[in-house]
Amino acid sequence: MSYQCPLRYDASRSHAAALYCSDGRMGEHFDDFLHHGLSLLRYDRLCLPGGPACLAGHPQAHLEEQGVVDELQFLVEVHKLKRVVLIAHEGCAFYGTRLELKEPRLELLQRADLVRAAAIVNRVTGLDNIEGYFARLNDGRVVFEPVQV
Repeated sequence: MSYQCPLRYDASRSHAAALYCSDGRMGEHFDDFLHHGLSLLRYDRLCLPGGPACLAGHPQAHLEEQGVVDELQFLVEVHKLKRVVLIAHEGCAFYGTRLELKEPRLELLQRADLVRAAAIVNRVTGLDNIEGYFARLNDGRVVFEPVQV
């Protein structure tokens, strides 16, 4: 079976990348926020459990950290990135399961990890345009709050 996507292909780039969690329950919300909240179309995606947490120095994500650093460096060089958006989300299983954290410490660490991840992105890519957001569940909706990175 083949499928033809109804969307037209556009080869232009936004020169931006987003690093966020691979949680499938949040994927459409991340896309909506990036498309409509930040007006980023055709951004490069880096998705893995915990998203930016892999760049925050957790020993449990050491292998992922090197892979994401390599990908970011590649994208800056080849896709000419100028902007990186980091998104953490409430209820992330990476923090709850792999790091064995519970609220309220969990959200505090996620926000601190966004700051640490932004510093790593800046150090390895030289980019200054790095943004952080925390996605919170609110009455069945997802609200994206800016985090000062």
